[in-house]
Amino acid sequence: MREFQIRLQCVQDVQEFIALVTTLPFGVTIGDGYHWVNGSCFMEMFCLDLSRPLTVRASCTDDGYDHLLRLTGKFRVL
Repeated sequence: MREFQIRLQCVQDVQEFIALVTTLPFGVTIGDGYHWVNGSCFMEMFCLDLSRPLTVRASCTDDGYDHLLRLTGKFRVL
């Protein structure tokens, strides 16, 4: 399991993140510390507290993880 943090600040960010995640051949979950949801489900994403950084988790190969990091780079919290 690999994880990193992102920040999604508006509906457009959520839509863009979901569009990126749905292209991947592996599942992605995202959580706010209290809830964990499917990272490709628009409605579930709004159960999260978007006012704080979110944790992204993926079970994937090293190459898959590198690809995920490249796709989501603009949202990552450094």
